[in-house]
Amino acid sequence: TDTRAGLWLLVTIGLTTAVIVTLQLVYADAEDQTYASFFVPSLLPVGLLLPVLGILSITAEWSQRTALVTYALVPRRERVIVAKLAAVVLAALASVLTSLAVAAIGTLVSGATGGAGRWEFDEALLLNAIVFQVANVLMGAGFGLLLLNTPLAIVAYLLLPTVWSIVGELVPALHRPAGWLDTGRTMEPLFSTSLDADQWARLGVSLLVWLVVPIVVGVIRTLRREVA
Repeated sequence: TDTRAGLWLLVTIGLTTAVIVTLQLVYADAEDQTYASFFVPSLLPVGLLLPVLGILSITAEWSQRTALVTYALVPRRERVIVAKLAAVVLAALASVLTSLAVAAIGTLVSGATGGAGRWEFDEALLLNAIVFQVANVLMGAGFGLLLLNTPLAIVAYLLLPTVWSIVGELVPALHRPAGWLDTGRTMEPLFSTSLDADQWARLGVSLLVWLVVPIVVGVIRTLRREVA
């Protein structure tokens, strides 16, 4: 929140959640205006913006030229990295709470204006939402650690998974690997109330490639990079 980019990104995330629920109140069928139906769509745009927050939290040290001060005050860089990762995870959890709160407001308004206003909600959906948002923000942070450059990290994060998804659809030989490595496919079941063992395995493999590997390599690079 100490830079305009980070602050306005947080504001945009909150406003986007509110706009999604408002649009559902206006245009969705009355029977579809339920708590779960308000909650799930609000996760998608936030899931696209949170990784950018994760990237900025890492790369701002270098783009704002504060790395020298930060690592002079805390020479053990791994402590700074862990603190940043913990901060973005807390931001992801806060975004889930925001979605829950805005969905509750939408449900109340729906009930008062003739919509369904039903409060049915599966607890598994909440766990899946937390996994979805935390994984997304950590993937963004991983790309930030790996590249240490804001524009490059944002473009790479948005472009590489998209290109892989398109190639996996077009090339028959890659259909099977894409089912394990395309996060667009492996995260989709998180919006349902239950995942089987195969779906969890596919999600785990895709996160190993797009989350764990960038973070590990990025941490090594950050620890060794000279601060000039």
